[in-house]
Amino acid sequence: MPRGRYSLHDLHDHTPLGAEHFHCAPGPSGWRYISQTTAPSGSHLGSVDLTLDELGRPIRLELHAADWQVRGAALEGITWVRTDPTGTHATEGNVRAHAFHGTSPAFLVATARLLRLTPASPETRVRVVTFTDPVLAPRTLDQSWALVNSEAHPTDNGPLKVDEYQVSALDTGERHTVHLAGDVVLSAPGIELEELDSPPSER
Repeated sequence: MPRGRYSLHDLHDHTPLGAEHFHCAPGPSGWRYISQTTAPSGSHLGSVDLTLDELGRPIRLELHAADWQVRGAALEGITWVRTDPTGTHATEGNVRAHAFHGTSPAFLVATARLLRLTPASPETRVRVVTFTDPVLAPRTLDQSWALVNSEAHPTDNGPLKVDEYQVSALDTGERHTVHLAGDVVLSAPGIELEELDSPPSER
């Protein structure tokens, strides 16, 4: 069960945004990721609880940020309920999409598990619903993913397979690189792996 800490940074000026303390593991249903996010001061910012089925589809999502809450799942596309901080109002949403997305590294792993790309695969288009911090406002985005390189690196625990993905935002044309090892993000825009207590789980 990988357990560790990511540091989160602003994509534009690299200002530290905080840290995400996580653990994740494969399970009977597929894969689960749980995390708590803290500000640079150490104060609590939010949490992520994401469960995927064996095909990589989100069967349960629960997000918390600034007293806002989102619960969602893959149901007739992507379905969610967003609740305001007072708890008195809830809005439902449904989009013909494939996956959830957001600032957490969990969503990069989840999309990679869903697409199951190989280096021979063509660029693959995926529609995601992302929830923006700090109020978890939903936006629908189209991305394309390509696995451009996959190689094993020697470690004390044996070879570690690292996958390099190129991810493109189809609305802006912006491209960036994501490095994954199993179910752990090694690096991505705004994300750095700072601590890891045990090796990643294989996909």
